[in-house]
Amino acid sequence: MHLMLIMGAIALAILSRLVAKYRPVTPAQRWTAALGPFLFAPLLLICTVGAVFCMGREGHMLGLPVGSMGWGLAAAFLLLLAVALLYWGWQIWRSRRALRALPLVDINSLTAHLLDTPALFAAQVGFWQPHLVVSQGLLETLPVEQVAAVLAHEQAHAYYRDTFWFFWLGWLRQVTAWLPHTEALWQELLLWRELRADRWAAQRVDPLLLAEALVQVVKSPLKSPDLPCAAFGDASSHSRLAERVEALIPTVENTAMLNVPGQSPPIEARLPWPWLLAACLPLCSLLAHH
Repeated sequence: MHLMLIMGAIALAILSRLVAKYRPVTPAQRWTAALGPFLFAPLLLICTVGAVFCMGREGHMLGLPVGSMGWGLAAAFLLLLAVALLYWGWQIWRSRRALRALPLVDINSLTAHLLDTPALFAAQVGFWQPHLVVSQGLLETLPVEQVAAVLAHEQAHAYYRDTFWFFWLGWLRQVTAWLPHTEALWQELLLWRELRADRWAAQRVDPLLLAEALVQVVKSPLKSPDLPCAAFGDASSHSRLAERVEALIPTVENTAMLNVPGQSPPIEARLPWPWLLAACLPLCSLLAHH
């Protein structure tokens, strides 16, 4: 019976990803439309194997014996989750250790670690309290106004704790890379993260300066490490770069919005509660075990 539960959860996780791909959404719903399917599949699997593991290798469900094969699969999956989480945490520790070797500089009342490279790079690196990292090439190439725009964008990542939240999302991405559309949903979440940071920064600096700086950084990219790092040039393929630049070009409508301090960006940022609650339903199977 446990094996049937696990196989059913895998089938439902795959089906949810396939259905979500063809679900029409409005621009304001892009965040929940990407986050919901992205979270549902791994959380469904985690809740299912967690319930199976807690029920143990003995007993019955709905009159059927549970067996030990399903419990063994659940234990193996939980072990995989733990190993992936430890590896992800070790990457964070290693990056923070590497930051200690970089010199510190003061830029516009901000303290940053200076990366000695001609490439244009700026990012928040870390976990709950990330560290700002900028490259020598960024400071030498961009004018002062554009550097200030880039720093405002990175301050937005620190304000929203993007490195913390994307640590957990990146962990789920790692352990469910085999599911359909994982990478596409991940890229959509990265784009939304950058759009939100762009809008936050555009309330404090000239959005045109921010757009010009973005184009310059993409021309001389430095690949950011595959860990919780919120970099200015993330999600900057040709189509996504165009979308970010177009969102920063001030029309009559959005200029008024961007100039209002504290104005929330017109991007829906609510948690996808229906998806989250549905993913927890396998925990109810504990009541049927005896």
